[in-house]
Amino acid sequence: MKRTIPWTDPVDVISSDESSSSDSDIELNDGLDGQRLSNYVTIDQPIKETTSEGVLIRRAEMYQDYMRHIPIPVQRGSAIPFSSWAGLGKSIKQLYQQPLHYLTNILLNKWDQQRIGSEDEHTPLDIMIHPCKAEATIWLVEEVHRRTSSHHHVAKIWQSDPMHHAFVDSIFPKL
Repeated sequence: MKRTIPWTDPVDVISSDESSSSDSDIELNDGLDGQRLSNYVTIDQPIKETTSEGVLIRRAEMYQDYMRHIPIPVQRGSAIPFSSWAGLGKSIKQLYQQPLHYLTNILLNKWDQQRIGSEDEHTPLDIMIHPCKAEATIWLVEEVHRRTSSHHHVAKIWQSDPMHHAFVDSIFPKL
C-alpha cells in the first residue's frame, strides 16, 4: 500500500471558524531541522505532549504533588454543626483555610447521595454522628487521598468527568 504523501511532508491544519485570529499566528517547530513552520504540523510529531490526555496527566501529577505537601491540621477547633457531609466539608475548608482533595470532595457527595431514600434522610447528620468523629473521619480520608492516590488514577477520573473542576478546590494555603 502506497502513501499519498511522505511522512516528513507538512500537512495543512484546517482551523474552524471559532478559532481566534491569534490561532493562525502560532508557529510550530517540528524539531528536525530547526525551521519554523506556520500553520503546518508534521505527521511524525510526538503526540504524547500535544494530546489532552498528556496535559491532563501532567495537571493531575502537579495537583497530587501539591496536595501531598499540605499538612493535615493537628489541632482541631470546636465541634462544627452540619446537616450533610458536603456541608461539613465546606465548613472544614473555611475553618482551616485549605482545600480538600478532589477525591475527598467526590466521596463526601457520594455519602450524601447514599442517604437519599433512607428513613433518616432529612435528619441532620450531626444528630446521628458526633461532629468531632465526622470531622476526624474526613481528615483521615483526606490523609489517605493526599498521601497515597496516584496521579494516573486522578487523571483517569478527570478524563471521564468533564465537570471535574467543580470538585477541585481553589482555596490554596501558603506553604
